[in-house]
Parts: sequence; C-alpha cells; structure tokens
Amino acid sequence: MILVALVIMLMILPFVVSINDLLTRVVEKFGWYMWVQKKIVPWEVKMVGVMVRPFKIEFVAYPDGFLANGIYARISWNCIGWQSLLLFFLSLPFGFKTANYTFFSKIEAFLIGILGTFLINLLRITFTVILLVVSRPLFAVVFHDYLAAIMTIIWLIFFWWFCYGFVLVEKTE
Repeated sequence: MILVALVIMLMILPFVVSINDLLTRVVEKFGWYMWVQKKIVPWEVKMVGVMVRPFKIEFVAYPDGFLANGIYARISWNCIGWQSLLLFFLSLPFGFKTANYTFFSKIEAFLIGILGTFLINLLRITFTVILLVVSRPLFAVVFHDYLAAIMTIIWLIFFWWFCYGFVLVEKTE
C-alpha cells in the first residue's frame, strides 16, 4: 500500500508543481493576491513564530516575512498554501461522488479537510523555517518548492482514507 501511495505521489508531483506555476501567473496577472498578502500573510507568519518557539529559534515576525536566528526570509501570498487548499477543493467532488453520504457526514469531512489543510500548511512552513536555520538555505528551498507538494498529496491521501473509514456515513433508505 505504501509503495502504491509513493508511486501515485511521484506521478502527481510534476503535475502539481507545473500547475502551481501556471496558477500563480494567473493570480498575479489579475492582482487577486494583494488581499491575501496584506491580511493573511502577517497572521500566518506570527503563527509560524509560535510553532518554532519550542525549537529555541529566535523568531521575529514582519508583515511580509520573518527573521529566524538572524536569517531573513520573505513569505509571500504564494507560500502560505493556497495551492493545497485548491487541491483540497478539487478533490471534494470526486471524494463525495462515490456514494450517497449524509449531509452531516459531508460537513464533518469538509471541516476536517479545511482544518487539516490549514495545519499541514503551517507544518510545512514551520519545517521550512527549521531547515533554513539548521541547514543550508538550499535544503529549505528544495523542500519549499518540491517536497512540500508531496506533503499536500500525502495529506489528501490520508484525509480521504480517514473520511471513508471513519467519517462519511452512507444514507439509508
């Protein structure tokens, strides 16, 4: 099962990374990102600061980035995980299509998915900050650009497995 999941992830990864670049250009062309950059990014940077605190990392949050152990890094609207959220939303019609589930179990699955996607993105950014501080910046960049997409895919595979096994309830007639 793990091998099959790995094969699926490796097959999907080039698509996810390529579509990310295309979507980023579309969003930037229309200026849709400005609200996210001004309102969401500063809030999420502060949350990452709380998450790295147990690792004894000196963290100072700025509206567009952070200073971690003397290393400045910028966090833009494109780093906070909107792509993961988009993939989650795209998976919903396919995930709910296989059977006729109760309304409340769909709502429960949806809320678990939103919360989980948000937490996965916070963990991804936190791990990137830790890599930036404890290793060469190249490792943080590679993780940020490629391995983070794998985290999203793993999350979605786990999410749907969990929902089918424990959350979604088929309607009884």
